[in-house]
Amino acid sequence: MDDGSAPITGRRLRDPRYDILFEPVRIGPVTARNRFYQVPHCNGGGYRDPSAAAEMRRVKSEGGWGVIFTEQVEIHHSSEITPFIELRIWDDEDLPALTKMADAIHSHGALAGIELAYSGANGPNLYTREVPLAPSHTPILTFTSDPVQARAMDKEDIRNLRHWHRLAYRRAKRAGFDILCLYGAHGFGIIQHFLSPRTNQRSDEYGGSLANRARLLKELISDARDEVGDRCAIAVRLSLDELAGEAGFSNSQLRDLVAMHADLPDLWDFAHGTWEACSGTSRFKPEAAQEELIRGLKQLTPKPVVGVGRFTSPDQMVRQVRQGLMDFIGAARPSIADPFLPRKIDEGRIEDIRECIGCNICVTGDMTMSLSRCTQNSSFMEEWRKGWHPERIRPKQSDARVLVVGAGPAGLSAAHKLGLRGYEVALAEATAELGGRVSRESRLPGLSAWGRVRDYRQGQIARMANVGVYRDSRLSADDILGFGFSHVAIATGARWRRDGVARYNLLPVPLDPAMPVFTPDDIMAGELPAGVVAVYDDDHYYMASVIAELLISKGCKVIFLTPSSRAAEWSFNTLEQAAIQARLLEAGVDVRVTRGLASVEKGAVTARCTYTGRLERLACDAVVMVTARLPEDGLYLALAERREEWAGHGIQSVKVIGDANAPAAIAWATYAGHRYAEELDAEPLGDELPFRREIARLKD
Repeated sequence: MDDGSAPITGRRLRDPRYDILFEPVRIGPVTARNRFYQVPHCNGGGYRDPSAAAEMRRVKSEGGWGVIFTEQVEIHHSSEITPFIELRIWDDEDLPALTKMADAIHSHGALAGIELAYSGANGPNLYTREVPLAPSHTPILTFTSDPVQARAMDKEDIRNLRHWHRLAYRRAKRAGFDILCLYGAHGFGIIQHFLSPRTNQRSDEYGGSLANRARLLKELISDARDEVGDRCAIAVRLSLDELAGEAGFSNSQLRDLVAMHADLPDLWDFAHGTWEACSGTSRFKPEAAQEELIRGLKQLTPKPVVGVGRFTSPDQMVRQVRQGLMDFIGAARPSIADPFLPRKIDEGRIEDIRECIGCNICVTGDMTMSLSRCTQNSSFMEEWRKGWHPERIRPKQSDARVLVVGAGPAGLSAAHKLGLRGYEVALAEATAELGGRVSRESRLPGLSAWGRVRDYRQGQIARMANVGVYRDSRLSADDILGFGFSHVAIATGARWRRDGVARYNLLPVPLDPAMPVFTPDDIMAGELPAGVVAVYDDDHYYMASVIAELLISKGCKVIFLTPSSRAAEWSFNTLEQAAIQARLLEAGVDVRVTRGLASVEKGAVTARCTYTGRLERLACDAVVMVTARLPEDGLYLALAERREEWAGHGIQSVKVIGDANAPAAIAWATYAGHRYAEELDAEPLGDELPFRREIARLKD
């Protein structure tokens, strides 16, 4: 939604070093205005929230992307991936939503791409209840290990599959898409299943040799050219390496395939073999992590090549193009963190780029079947629902002054957005350092990118004359009442609990005071245990495993205890659980799963099996509790107790936000700060919902 307010900053001259990124590139019958290519990515909206997804893509078009894709779009009801929520092009009733998205992408000059997917061995068909189809008899390969198998396709099935694709091509063209991409990467999709010897054990002309295994791909692209090639470009997205050696679809086989069919599609889009490997978190995957796998592929084909690598640095982007690694800079997560990334490079505003931190909180929307969110860009998927925009915000409605107490992620976000609205803002931080938890956590192993949350907002605030920052300013209720600010936001964060309370133990664990007990706050403050340390994880995200890594590096022996059946269980949703557990095991950490904490004694902890209740005593010298957190809400409660004094001191509102309200992941805190700024001085909603939604139309 464009509210008519002016952009935050004006246009400056582009650095000529980056001119190459803005060269137009031809893709078959269409031409992209530049080399910025938003590759397909999920968003948790799909068929359930099509307007939210369409507006999210429209904002990226406004932000200057040359090519913008949908997420995967299921082409036929015989292959769907319920419970995951993507788009569909099953019949003509899906076209209005898809047309709306294509129009939104076109609104500012981008090419609209649609990723067409037939999931094959990845589609359990839990919604349609159709029998899944795959190249060979195989169990359904899903995140949820569904008790379903796919039937091996016969020749009639393959003919039907080609027919279903032709129907999807026609509908995609009618919807207005410029590029049709066949999905065969990340282990998902029938194309990869035919290409891989692991999932294709056929003995006919569609199995055996690479030429045979590629036959379906060749036929599908040929059919696409016949149907829509006069107006639409045909692309294919393939895995760089299935990570199964020569038994799978390896990087060497991919190179042979590209050389064999160099002119087959109008564009080659390459991504790593599994979603986890392709979209690894910054803790495990640096920028441009796939460079060696893609190197040399462009030299095998005259057609343009797309690659990905969580690119946020324009210098890195230029190097990828100049060294002949790729023609287009593919990006999913960086386009989410900053939909205006191309425009900011074009306008010489590099310092305004919100760099992706690689936390993968965006991925969790898809994995949890909810709307995605972004730590850096709180407007992501709220563009239509709430009318938020990543670069514009409605102007202030009064001359009220605002005090924000606490300069962690929530406080920084609130001060930044309030400053953009034009309010006079004072940001008071009790310590000498801004950033709160993100500053502390960014000093832990593998989490340095977390500091980008602070750096972006601190850099923006530093240029705002209407926002004052006051360090070493620990405030009391008396101080705040005496200042005379109209509005006060309390963003004082949270502290980790020391008593073992979390999901497994809702009441404090018996603790012997003779046993040294640490929390993540202690560790981040430099207070480290020694000897054998039991790290108890009932948080289930990244923190406990990071602390275990740190302690191992300091010479400790670590016993990792968790009530879950996996280490860092929730990080499954950020695609890093397997990498975390592997790293712990490789580092020599003694990982004990399904073990809840029963008690802490001098020299030992007692763990309880979460299934049998059997107790086990484990000798150790110290314990690190990574459990629940408690809000640091004392200042807010002190002010709330004196509510009757507010008016006399000119205070209209006091609100607690972020972790001080309810501790959660960093993305929740930046969202809370943004929301506070958006809603300040807004008309009360009463019983109305604070967002728009779409309701399915009833049929007889």
